[in-house]
Amino acid sequence: MAKRNTFNEDEEYEESFNWRDYVRLAKYLKPYRKRVAIVLSTILLGNVAVILGPYLTKVAIDQAIPHHDFAQLSILSAVFVLTLLVAFACLRYRIYAITEIGQDLLLDMRTDIFTHLQVLPFSYFDSRPHGKILIRVVNYINTLSDLLSNGLINLISDMISLVVTLVFMFAINWKLTLYSMILIPVLMWYTWVIKNKQHEAYRDLSNKQSNLNAYIHESIAGIKVTQGFAQEAHALETFDDVAEQNRHSYMHAIYVQFALWPGVQNIATLTTALIYLIGVRHFGVAVSTGTLIAFLGYINNFWNPVINIGNFYNSLITATAYLERIFETLDEQPEVVDAPDAITLPPITGDVVFDHVDFRYEPDAPLTLKDVSFHAHAGETIALVGPTGAGKSTIINLLSRFYNLNGGEILIDGVDISRVTIESLRKQMGVMQQDTFIFSGTILDNIRYGKLDATKEEILEASRVARADEFIKELPDGYDTVVQERGVSLSAGQRQLIAIARTLLADPKILILDEATAAIDSRTEVLLQAGLEQLLHGRTNFIVAHRLSTIRNADRILVINDGQIQESGNHEELMAKRGEYYELYDSQYRMLTAAG
Repeated sequence: MAKRNTFNEDEEYEESFNWRDYVRLAKYLKPYRKRVAIVLSTILLGNVAVILGPYLTKVAIDQAIPHHDFAQLSILSAVFVLTLLVAFACLRYRIYAITEIGQDLLLDMRTDIFTHLQVLPFSYFDSRPHGKILIRVVNYINTLSDLLSNGLINLISDMISLVVTLVFMFAINWKLTLYSMILIPVLMWYTWVIKNKQHEAYRDLSNKQSNLNAYIHESIAGIKVTQGFAQEAHALETFDDVAEQNRHSYMHAIYVQFALWPGVQNIATLTTALIYLIGVRHFGVAVSTGTLIAFLGYINNFWNPVINIGNFYNSLITATAYLERIFETLDEQPEVVDAPDAITLPPITGDVVFDHVDFRYEPDAPLTLKDVSFHAHAGETIALVGPTGAGKSTIINLLSRFYNLNGGEILIDGVDISRVTIESLRKQMGVMQQDTFIFSGTILDNIRYGKLDATKEEILEASRVARADEFIKELPDGYDTVVQERGVSLSAGQRQLIAIARTLLADPKILILDEATAAIDSRTEVLLQAGLEQLLHGRTNFIVAHRLSTIRNADRILVINDGQIQESGNHEELMAKRGEYYELYDSQYRMLTAAG
């Protein structure tokens, strides 16, 4: 059977060149319009200074030198030197100012996309390799750096230079100016031919770069699995395939990109040759020596901006593929948002009601939860048990409002959570997810993440209650020990203890522990339970656990199966029923007995 490589699957693009993306990009310049106006004024002054040079040369050759007018020649020379100094000063300021504005604009764009990612639904991240998301925030925006730092403003500069140059050329000799522009239609046709091929090439390159980045990101994350199954050769084979496609696309894009510049350069050279020919043969155009030399200077001033605009167009086409992906991410709509009339949830006691709740993850998928109803009184500890995929984690995700309901409602202290702001809801809840995540940084900062203004004493107390204090003190630098991304230097149990301490520090009214003790050994679990009993008192607690021995003391146990509540009661009541809970508990007990 042929190997299926999902990293060769490209994302789809719109077929048309979307200028609306550049209109949106230009809006990022609005906060800097005053600074842009100053830069444009400087550019105009610099262009006038540069363009005066050929005119001063014409006057010197046609008037001052033939008449041996040393005074006029001296004045012309002084003015020429002054124009050079002005042009240099303007150019220096322009480079610095444009770069600063461009980098500020990039920062705004990167901030916007990162901020937007914070509110996108879990489904967005679940349906895309994280490497493909990362490349949009980093690589694609970096690719726009030159376009924004130089391209847009320099385009305006070149257009100003083009207009000013044409004004001087028409003022000196309008017939010769028209001859200078005779090959412009050829240039426009050539540019149009190259445009579509270049756009297609860079869209393809964008896909291949995204695929490569996604595969490298996944390979690093899964390196233990790769080595554990001795699949290094298979991983290298896949990498070679994806990397080769990226290399091939890059070379094709470069080949197409550099097809434009030689064409523009050749047209400029032919125009210069035409002016020489006219200067020698006249062709009905009276041209003095000074005029001819001035025009040759203006030809450079005319075609240099044209070449620069062509190069900018190259950058524009290159950036288009990346810009499409950036704005596509910004246009992704969060599924869970505050209602227009949302209110701030006042301090709660923790009374929770699920009232006929229905939920499905995908529009056409079967219901994950079906008509779920229960009432958790303030201060109760509710345990959710059942087989994998029964809907336990879905219930707590809906309580945290990570997803929207398809039917029914969830009330906290009698208030529908869909009518309150998400921030005011989640700030009064503590959630420890099944998949423990540790950030890069110190142990202290990782625990403080639950409450950013917590004192060190509060952090130490939360750690002691979570029974994390004991192992943290044994680390080389204690609480100041630096851990890397995902806490790879820590054991799974240690990571969970830190995550529990982080949750406890938040001091929530509603506490959610989703498989919180799954990776903790039995000895640590016994210590942790003693601390949790102190913490759970006075709060509404939801505990999801596969190990039923950890929830025997829960006020109520809800047995979830097939998206519904099959049984409800405390441990003794459910054991007496000899129903589904009894079977789950009995099977676990027999497994432990056999293992012991």
